[in-house]
Amino acid sequence: MADTQNTKVQEQDIHQLLKVKREKLANLQEAGKDPFQITKYDVTHHSTDIKNNFEELEGKTVRIAGRVMSKRVMGKASFCNVQDLPGNIQVYVARDSIGEESYADFKKYDVGDIVGIEGEVFKTKTGETSIHAAKVTLLSKSLQILPEKFHGLTNTDIRYRQRYTDLIMNQDVKDTFVKRSRIISAIRRYLDGQGFLEVETPMLVSNAGGAAARPFETHYNALDEDVKLRISLELYLKRLIVGGMERVFEIGRVFRNEGLDTRHNPEFTLMELYQAYTDYYGMMDLTENMFRYVAQEVCGTTVIPYAEETIDLGKPFERLTMVDAVKKYAGVDFDQIPDTAAAKKLADEKGVHYEERHAKGDILNLFFEEFVEEHLIQPVFIMDHPVEISPLTKRKPDKPDYVERFELFIYGREMCNAYSELNDPIDQRERFKAQEAALAAGDEEANTTDEDFMNALEIGMPPTGGIGYGIDRLVMLLTNSPAIRDVLLFPTMKSLDKKDQ
Repeated sequence: MADTQNTKVQEQDIHQLLKVKREKLANLQEAGKDPFQITKYDVTHHSTDIKNNFEELEGKTVRIAGRVMSKRVMGKASFCNVQDLPGNIQVYVARDSIGEESYADFKKYDVGDIVGIEGEVFKTKTGETSIHAAKVTLLSKSLQILPEKFHGLTNTDIRYRQRYTDLIMNQDVKDTFVKRSRIISAIRRYLDGQGFLEVETPMLVSNAGGAAARPFETHYNALDEDVKLRISLELYLKRLIVGGMERVFEIGRVFRNEGLDTRHNPEFTLMELYQAYTDYYGMMDLTENMFRYVAQEVCGTTVIPYAEETIDLGKPFERLTMVDAVKKYAGVDFDQIPDTAAAKKLADEKGVHYEERHAKGDILNLFFEEFVEEHLIQPVFIMDHPVEISPLTKRKPDKPDYVERFELFIYGREMCNAYSELNDPIDQRERFKAQEAALAAGDEEANTTDEDFMNALEIGMPPTGGIGYGIDRLVMLLTNSPAIRDVLLFPTMKSLDKKDQ
């Protein structure tokens, strides 16, 4: 009963505070001081510019703009803290400096209001770099209430739903997304230096191929056709390799109709690149060099803290076949298992769940997922996957049951997936047929034949190395973020009206 009464009191208090904020705005508007009529404010410096260059700026006039995060009114003089993109700075506001009318207005400003400050740079008696305001301009009136500053915004559901509030209240969150932008910029610089062209390909497609995933489906009204949101960038980029664009990449959103967890979001950022006249070994070299370059550019080091581990991107990445990895960590040598029946018998003995349609190669992959992935903390390329799980990859000439494919694992997570691309159109058609048989057998993630892509392959695609990177997972690694939602500005969330259903 007491809790219910306290909640009602709190709701009444909040309602009253919101009412007062709107009344303050109405009073400003009646006085001809409507902040929403201001269209610009000329900013000369950010808070960190002033702090980092105090000796040069001391006594000089600067103009900053940002959000009032705290305020102390002390008679004829006050202090407030103003937050901008890189940080925050203290502002000293005195009645004698800004004038009596402006000071009276300032005293009515609220935490959350956005202001412009013009004044001289100085240090207080306690040594804090500050601005002595000569003019304070209200640029936007906040009509809502920010979370209480001391405790901050910690409710993760609210943080993800109201990312704008999260960015205001948690500087480390803002730093993460600044770093995300820098990571993507560094990737582009690296690939530009390697002669790659950035391209764009369709998101709405009639055939969503290039990965094992269930697509989202929608309808194209103008064409009266059902279409899908792409699950991969692969098949269009390979068409460009056929067309003679020898090195191409795309960074774009892809969409997979699957579950949500700490590593998966139904829409995410994928980068795929394709390079003619190389193979999966070329992709390994490119990946290793690019990861080192991006880490050094963005983090200033190739030794990265992540959770309780320290990841060393500076050392040569280990290279291990999937068969050898399963042998190392599960004690099972699949080279000694003669066929699917023997593989299923072994799976039964080890408690590995499989489906009736699965073949030996599928079960090898299940053993890898069950017994190996969690051990792969430092960077390791897991090479030579079974052909059953790799419908777009070139077979190994000496071991045709396996393909020239690798995945990079760091901290037990797949970071990228690469192939020596299949460019034999006859083999590719047979692989598509096998995928369609799997689809008919109930595999909703299986591909169907893309006839236009087949036509491109028949025209002729050179030997090609290709790779796909989960950009969000790379950002997680380089920002020490535990969950994919922490590196997506607006992650997928269940609607509030359905949350409790």
